[in-house]
Amino acid sequence: MESATFDRILELARQRKIIVSDHGYERAERFNILVTDVTRSLAFAEVIEDYPQDWKGPSVLLLHADSSGRPVHAVWGIAAGTTEPAVLVTCYRPDPMRWSQDFRKRRT
Repeated sequence: MESATFDRILELARQRKIIVSDHGYERAERFNILVTDVTRSLAFAEVIEDYPQDWKGPSVLLLHADSSGRPVHAVWGIAAGTTEPAVLVTCYRPDPMRWSQDFRKRRT
C-alpha cells in the first residue's frame, strides 16, 4: 500500500528525527518488544492501514518483524501541526484471533 505518511516517516528516520512516546515504551515493555527492533526494522515494515487525516496527525499502522522474526504491529505518526519528528506511538504483538494468519487484515 502506498502511503505519503509512511514515506515521510522513512525520510525522518533517515534523518534520525524519531522519538518514542511514553505509551510506545509502555506497550513495548508489556509485549516484550525491543524498541530498537521496531526502529531498526522500519525500512522493511509494511503499511497495513493508513490514517492520513487522523485528528492527532497523519499516522500509519505497520507490520514489522522483531529480531527473532516475530510479528509486531506499530503505529507511527507525525503530530498534527508539525512536520517532524516521526513518533512511535504504540506497538504490540498482533492477536491471531483478531488478525488474518499473515497479520495484514483484521478479522471481521
